[in-house]
Amino acid sequence: MILAERAARLVAEARLAEAANAQAKQSSTEALIAHLKLEIEKLRRTVYGARSQRSARLLDQLELELEKLEAAATEDELAAEKAAGKTQTVRSFERKRPVRQPFPDDIERERVVLPAPTQCPCCGSARLSKLGESVTSTLEEIPRRFKVINRVREKFSCRDCEAITNVICRGVLLSTI
Repeated sequence: MILAERAARLVAEARLAEAANAQAKQSSTEALIAHLKLEIEKLRRTVYGARSQRSARLLDQLELELEKLEAAATEDELAAEKAAGKTQTVRSFERKRPVRQPFPDDIERERVVLPAPTQCPCCGSARLSKLGESVTSTLEEIPRRFKVINRVREKFSCRDCEAITNVICRGVLLSTI
């Protein structure tokens, strides 16, 4: 199955490269067409000058070349559209992560707030501001009933060194981000 996906991905990459080459060819042809149109306009301005017959012949030749290039550009555009139509996108495999259901609302709940730090562990400053909190819900079984205990770990940032402090486990360790 993995080999088939790899082969399909290689085929898709080859088709994308083919489409990119066709588009590059088309854009270079379009640039040449724009340049020739500019030259034709310049020559039309000089038609009534001293060398009007020579410039008229040159103008006719450039118009013929422009017609050929425009025809080639439409062919390149059709080839690019055809190559783009052949390409397929291969989706990569994504694992589905299990989603934990919330605890029912009818269970008794208890909120335990762990003690917040009083000083920044980096610089020792007491100027901490609260950023938010992390809540961990655990289910405890008490004989004949259940109770949800929410342990709250508040996050603080130091106003002096801008470090973020969080209580890790039961107020014992502090982490600094």
